Amino acid sequence: MSNASVFFTRSQVNLVRTVWMLVTLILALMTIFPLLWMVSIAFKGQTEVFSSNLLPKSPSWNNFIYVLTAVPFVRYLLNTFIVSAVVTVLALWFHTMAGYALARLRFPGRETIFILIFSTFLVSLPVIIVPLFILVRSMGMLNSYAGLIVPAIFNAFGIFLLRQYYLSLPREIEEAAVIDGAGYWRIYWSIILPLSRPMIASLAILFFLANWNSFLWPLTVTNSKDLWVVQVGIASFRSQYASSWQYIMAASTIVAAPMLVIFVIFQKQIMESIKTSGLK
Repeated sequence: MSNASVFFTRSQVNLVRTVWMLVTLILALMTIFPLLWMVSIAFKGQTEVFSSNLLPKSPSWNNFIYVLTAVPFVRYLLNTFIVSAVVTVLALWFHTMAGYALARLRFPGRETIFILIFSTFLVSLPVIIVPLFILVRSMGMLNSYAGLIVPAIFNAFGIFLLRQYYLSLPREIEEAAVIDGAGYWRIYWSIILPLSRPMIASLAILFFLANWNSFLWPLTVTNSKDLWVVQVGIASFRSQYASSWQYIMAASTIVAAPMLVIFVIFQKQIMESIKTSGLK
């Protein structure tokens, strides 16, 4: 049997590679085009919103100026930043401790606790939103930053990634620290946290992005405009400015721009965190 009948020829390999590149290009365009259209409408005037041209004939910043001055959108941005930053810091603080305990400490029921935490992946927010709302109401946290922040701190994804990362660390480092007289807290603070900086940085980006774009829970737990986050604010635009899509798209562009910049800058760290966790 000849080699040509066993292996793909170079031309066949090039053809397959070209097909895959075309498929990838089409998928990329399908992903990027809505963003480009959003930015295009944000710079268009009222009479040009529904025109088919992608590039505005007379681009203007008036829509952005209106969104930032005529409505309390800056307040929404500030609320979103506060909630996202606080949730990210507290989540990383508790998740690193939980991940270290589940990876290194020996105690009864450790595997059961990990399985229970991991099983929460199967439960989405809409399933538990009613009992969660009742719990938050009974604790007096409705229409408050606490109601926005506390339920968002727990995230099984972060605990899972950190546990997998800590399992990959060599035990010899901790054993040497124990010989030197270090306890669990000293090992965690002085050794584990510095070694897990790349993973913590990646999770910080993911947590911040997730909370920046959160909508369902903030919509449920707050009805005061002073506590609205940007996604709830944009949703309210649809009722106030139903025919003024240029304002809605301008607000969406303002919200999306910093997140796109953060993702582009730190995409390497995000991918590294997924590789480190063992998820291929």
